[in-house]
Amino acid sequence: MDFGLSFLPDANHEKLSAPDYFKQAIALSKFADEAGFKTIKMTEHYLHDYGGYCPSPLMFLASVAAVTKHVRLMTGCILPAFHHPIQIAAETSLLDAISEGRLDVGFARAYLPYEFSAFGIDINTSRERFEQTISAVRKLWTEKNVTVDSDFFQLSNANSLPIPTQTPHPPIWGAAVNARQSFAWLGEQGFSLLVTPPITTLHDLVDKLEIYRESFIPNEVTKKSTVAISLPLLIRLDQSEAEAEGDDYLSEYIRVWADAADAWNTCSSTNYPGYTGMSYALRQNTANKMRDTMQAFVGTPELVAKLIKELVATTHVDQILWQIDFGGQPFSSSMTTLNLFVNNVLPLLAGKKHYEKI
Repeated sequence: MDFGLSFLPDANHEKLSAPDYFKQAIALSKFADEAGFKTIKMTEHYLHDYGGYCPSPLMFLASVAAVTKHVRLMTGCILPAFHHPIQIAAETSLLDAISEGRLDVGFARAYLPYEFSAFGIDINTSRERFEQTISAVRKLWTEKNVTVDSDFFQLSNANSLPIPTQTPHPPIWGAAVNARQSFAWLGEQGFSLLVTPPITTLHDLVDKLEIYRESFIPNEVTKKSTVAISLPLLIRLDQSEAEAEGDDYLSEYIRVWADAADAWNTCSSTNYPGYTGMSYALRQNTANKMRDTMQAFVGTPELVAKLIKELVATTHVDQILWQIDFGGQPFSSSMTTLNLFVNNVLPLLAGKKHYEKI
């Protein structure tokens, strides 16, 4: 089992400024690298407290690359609908070079209507843009004189520079949430899979992971199906203290997410069946429900270790990416969780040898 950190900033500048947020995120990343974590992941979003602090995961990860030595750097995720494939291919290859081959490139379809509106992109073309852009990026990474006549862009004898440091290109991950078609397509492409726990039950996720694994076709970069799950983590030595503090941050996390999803109250899309009105469902979620349904791990080291074992036994995921910045919490809170995870949780789990330096 591998572990990493997954950053999705949901801070408000009046409570936690962008300079302070990124100073903290980079410090946490440096600690995680020294502790032997496998991955640091950052998402891409715009225009809202939900992720809006980081419009460029690559820029953030370049800063992390400068202060780390071993940890993998994952975009989680680049939103292809808002970028030209030449831009993605060139900029990811640049970071692959800067990091000396430590980049993993994660893609997601994007799902917030106001982002599509701001970029002037038809949300009903989301899936086609996603698939066609990724296909073009792979060609630009690996081929010369690339010519593509897409519905959304055209390339003529294009040669992307720099070429990737990793051969033939960085590992590719894709995010899937709800559509069974998405899980199947990512498996067919031989991509690794990024998921989050559903707001219902883990069994809903298990069914979709089975679709991905059954559909998986190995390629020269990814030999076997691989799944990473991101979820909030808060650890304290006392359970009551953990719940009292964690529930405040989880409640803020839910509020910010639901506020962003309000854009679906007056929007519908054939590419996103079931998304209309999703903020109503999100607001039915609670911190207590998130803990009870394993959407978030909040508790003592002993409880967290127990939950990890249950999660892995149920889903057979290969990596857990901890969100320790949720709810705009201060650095001291995130660092307490990280320290307790390394020093108190890992010794309770098999694989302690990977973290012996701590």
